[in-house]
Amino acid sequence: MTSTSLLRFCALASIVVSACNGPTPASSRAEQAPFDLDATRQFIAKQNARFTQAHLAGDVAVIDSMFAPDAKSFPPGADAVTGLQAIHDFTVEYIKAGLTEFREESTDFYGDNDLVVDAGIYVVTYGPEHVTERGKYLNVWRKLNGTWKIQSNIWNSDAPLPTPQR
Repeated sequence: MTSTSLLRFCALASIVVSACNGPTPASSRAEQAPFDLDATRQFIAKQNARFTQAHLAGDVAVIDSMFAPDAKSFPPGADAVTGLQAIHDFTVEYIKAGLTEFREESTDFYGDNDLVVDAGIYVVTYGPEHVTERGKYLNVWRKLNGTWKIQSNIWNSDAPLPTPQR
């Protein structure tokens, strides 16, 4: 086989292979839309408002729906709570404290199309003595099947730690 024949054969083989693959579907050609941090921040702010209102109303179903199936929660002074059922059980007990005020204010927000971090401060008032606690929180949101869910959350009080007795 001459070099010219070999080149023709390779060119023909390339055309045949390309034709067998067929056209690329439009859906796989479409580029993913660029991540819009501001729009995501606005969406998460609305979710945070739902989260706080659900706590005040005692709507555990709404709270449950906001967590990823394998979510973890890290409450102050307690072990981590892992998974929807454990988070549900913890939330039921938490709400029994009688929340009368619950506010969150985002102070830091960053991330990408898969994970975003919302950090901020909170105020919660609870119990028959109306104890008010101020502190900070951090929520990691993960996009699952196109929907943002809380993957991890942690919060803790700004109250000073007790000093040990000597």
